[in-house]
Amino acid sequence: MTPDTAERPQMSVEDFDELVRRAPREIKNRLEFLGGRLCIRHGPLDVDEFEELAAVAPETVRLEYINGKVVVKAMPDGNHGEIFMWLLRQCMQQRPELNLMPERGVKAEAYRKGRAITDGFLAPVDHFRGHGNWSDADGALMAVEITSHDRDTNQGDRIDKPTGYAEADIPVYLLIDRGTNTITVYSEPKDGRYQQSPSYPWGATVEIPAPVNITLDTEKLKDYAD
Repeated sequence: MTPDTAERPQMSVEDFDELVRRAPREIKNRLEFLGGRLCIRHGPLDVDEFEELAAVAPETVRLEYINGKVVVKAMPDGNHGEIFMWLLRQCMQQRPELNLMPERGVKAEAYRKGRAITDGFLAPVDHFRGHGNWSDADGALMAVEITSHDRDTNQGDRIDKPTGYAEADIPVYLLIDRGTNTITVYSEPKDGRYQQSPSYPWGATVEIPAPVNITLDTEKLKDYAD
């Protein structure tokens, strides 16, 4: 069994209990914890109900709204954090007029009905000034995801988010995949799909296309192979 497919719970029982305690009254009775997963009784939440729940979630519980479903995003481990800092340094050195904002919520999917927490969101300095918890994708250059070793990574980072970010017309989606030790560069969104998605092994030189225009020497990533 690979790390990506290991049956790790989305959240702990303690985190679930705390989420229920904080949840709005009309939502708390619809929350269940089955097989290590957060489930919603009596049909899915709508996006407004989701935002109410996400706003009161404890710091240890990061909620996303993907394809109309509430998803718990895995907490980052040490290697995940080091990979983000590696990428942050590259962006700052090559494009100092841009910020790679960590843990930024974005309105994704068709008609902006999804809510995703990007591991990084690249945009001009001060772009996010005055924003609430969830930013419109307009004006941002790149969304970044670094896979975690949980059972929802394949569906979330490799399947749902390429679609959701393309539907939001985010120019580039950079997937740093710890399960396969590859980087995939999604670009040229059109009609809800990225037209380009080349993958590169860790150690390769990776050109991130316009409007990002950054070159990544990914040799360092080999230090973080699990």
